[in-house]
Amino acid sequence: MMNKMSMNEGELDVETVVSDLGRRARAAARELAVASVEQRNLALIEAAKLLRERRDEVVAANGKDLDSIKGSDKDAAFIDRLTLTDARVSDMADAVDAIAGQDDPVGRTLATFDRPNGLKIARISVPIGVIAMVYESRPNVGSDAGALCIKSGNVVILRGGSESLNSSRAIVGCLTDGLKAAGLPEDAVQLVDTREREAVKLLLHSTETVDLVIPRGGRGLVSLVQREARVPTLLHLDGNNHTYLHESADLEKAVGIVRNAKMRRTGVCGATECVVVDAKIAKEILPRLAAALHDCELRGDAAACEILPDINSASESDWDTEYLNNIISIKVVYSFQEGIKFVQDHSSGHTDAIIAEDQEAAKRFMVAIDSAIVMHNTSTQFADGGEFGMGAEIGIATGKMHARGPVGAEQLTSFKYFVYGDGQQRP
Repeated sequence: MMNKMSMNEGELDVETVVSDLGRRARAAARELAVASVEQRNLALIEAAKLLRERRDEVVAANGKDLDSIKGSDKDAAFIDRLTLTDARVSDMADAVDAIAGQDDPVGRTLATFDRPNGLKIARISVPIGVIAMVYESRPNVGSDAGALCIKSGNVVILRGGSESLNSSRAIVGCLTDGLKAAGLPEDAVQLVDTREREAVKLLLHSTETVDLVIPRGGRGLVSLVQREARVPTLLHLDGNNHTYLHESADLEKAVGIVRNAKMRRTGVCGATECVVVDAKIAKEILPRLAAALHDCELRGDAAACEILPDINSASESDWDTEYLNNIISIKVVYSFQEGIKFVQDHSSGHTDAIIAEDQEAAKRFMVAIDSAIVMHNTSTQFADGGEFGMGAEIGIATGKMHARGPVGAEQLTSFKYFVYGDGQQRP
């Protein structure tokens, strides 16, 4: 089933389209906020079933999107993020099922207070309301975001990248038909079904109908949201992630971890972009690291280039670059404090890791590094809501307010206070 807002370009002006989406979303939010957890879970179970049944349709729609960028200047990382395979659609369906199986994040008692005057106060989790999800051409984000919002009782307006519009239509159709099967409003998941870029700005200005905007994409998108948003935002910034190899690192373990952290998928935000190496182990580990990363371009500082003369010299801009490609930079440091300072100075606050057998050093690093996710002796590619047991994520929040790190269903709730009295009057 096509989303009801499907339209031919130019059929309606974009302002009317976005305004109507917001109006209908607000109406649907009232219904979804009081829906039972059984209804919300049924919607997700049905949506997952439809994703499996319509897998060929989803992949075919994705094929149209891929055909539309043939001959363009899109790099391999972009194409990888855009591509849906049978396995990836199955993974999407599995994630939706996993979200359905989680505890209900709505209606939880977060705290209770008994006052001397007899009042009983409870802080209760509630949906945020209407969420606008603005993301680039990675169509599985629409599935994850839609499922997490349904689970948490929120309505979502999805605006994916224009290159993924056919894929998004097919995915949203599964979600809306799942809602319909559960007796819930189909408008709880809507797609901005136009390639017009003006739609993004209009969403960011929709203070009367949208409660929260979540951008997920590169710096260009995030900068636009920071500049234009009048609605509160939950930012997912770029992943300029570091893996620090402490002098106590197990070398075999470190090489395997770095290989996975960089090369498992280079186009994801959890990929390591810079390896920071203690000088005490640099001569021993860097040749082994270079051999393991034979299919990756290495860019090093002067010390790294002296040990590995065949690699390229890193520029100052390399230390602040999220490559999203098979490129990694190498920095050699001469003390633990220098290593911590380098990571602090250049990290984007997403995910950073230390490889160390010295437990005290690992603890000091993890406390000192002010990133949303800090890891010890493991790959930064575990920075993912599914790997955190959330089923999926709507993004990795790198700010410090409300939610931080992987944003799952629980992080998509707010709270309000229930106050119970028995005739008390304030003097």
